[in-house]
Amino acid sequence: MKKGLMILGLCLAALLLMSAGGRDSTGASAGKVRIGIGKILAHVALDACEQGIQDALKARGIDAVYDLQNANGDMSTAAQIANKFKNDGVDVAVGIATPIAVALANTIKDKPVVFSAVTDPVSAGLVSTLARGEGNVTGLSDAIPTADHIALFKEIAGIKTLGYIYTASEANSLSALALVEEACKVQGITLVTQTINTSADLRQAAQAIVDRVDGVYLTTDNTVFSAIPALVQVFGDKNKPIFAGDVSGVKDGGCVIASGFNYYKAGLATGNMIADILAGKKPAEIPVKFLTDPSESDLLFDLDAAKRCGITIPQKYLDAANLIFENGKLTEK
Repeated sequence: MKKGLMILGLCLAALLLMSAGGRDSTGASAGKVRIGIGKILAHVALDACEQGIQDALKARGIDAVYDLQNANGDMSTAAQIANKFKNDGVDVAVGIATPIAVALANTIKDKPVVFSAVTDPVSAGLVSTLARGEGNVTGLSDAIPTADHIALFKEIAGIKTLGYIYTASEANSLSALALVEEACKVQGITLVTQTINTSADLRQAAQAIVDRVDGVYLTTDNTVFSAIPALVQVFGDKNKPIFAGDVSGVKDGGCVIASGFNYYKAGLATGNMIADILAGKKPAEIPVKFLTDPSESDLLFDLDAAKRCGITIPQKYLDAANLIFENGKLTEK
C-alpha cells in the first residue's frame, strides 16, 4: 500500500512539472539565458540602448528572457536592482549608465557584468585600464569628442561664453566637466557652470545662466536629457543656441547642433559583447568598446533654431550631416 502511494505521488509530481511547462522561478523557460538589464532612468537614448542590446542578442540567435529594471534616477533603487539581479541569479547583468553599472559591479562578483553608456569607466572604478576588462566586468563607453564639439560650436555660433549644466552626483558628468574646462581653456572661452541634483532642477538651472552665456553645451548627462524640453524652452525663448552631445534626445528640435554616437547602435555593440561572453569569452579579455566608425554617429543641425539665433550653418557641415531639422520636420539623409 505504501509503495503504491509512493508511486502515485511520484506520478503526480511529474504531472505537475509537465503542466508548469518547465518554467523556473523567474518565469523563464528552462534553458533560456537570463539577462538583467538595469538603466539609471528612462529617456530616449537609454531606451534605445536597451532595445539595441536585445535586438543584437536576438540576431546572434540567443534565446533570452529579460528582467528590465529602471532606477528612476535613484541611487538606492540602483543598489536594490543590483541585489535583485544577484539574488535571482541572472546569467549576465547589464548596467546602462554609470551609477547603476557601478552598483552592479560592486554587488555581483560571480557572473559577468557588462556596462554600457558609461563615459569614464576608469574614473568610475569599473576597470583599471581601457585595454581590457576587470575581473567579471567589461563594457562600452559613451565618451564624446568634447574638444571637437566646443571648437565647432565656437566656429559656427561665435560663442565667447559657454554654459554647462551637469548633475553633481553623476561621475560621468564630473569627468565630462574636466574635458569641457580644458576645451574652453584651449579655445579662449569663458565657462559658466550650473549644477543640478534632479531633473526637476533643470529649468531653474537654465534660467540661472541663460542671460550670462552665449550658448550652452550638453554632454551625455542622463538627468539633463531626461528633462531636455525644459532647457530647450528656456534657451529658445532667449534665442540662445544649444549644442547637444547626444542626438537621440533632441530629434524633436530646439538644438542648433547635436552630435554624438547613435545609442541604438551602442546597444547593438553592447549586445554583441554580451553574446561573445555567453559564447565563452571572459570579460577580462574584452577591451572597453568605443564607437569610432562614422556610421555609428549622428550629426544634426536644426535650421529653424539656427535662424532664430541668427546663425548660418556653413554648407560643408550641412553636407556632412545625416539629420536636418527644418520647418518643424526632421529629415534623414
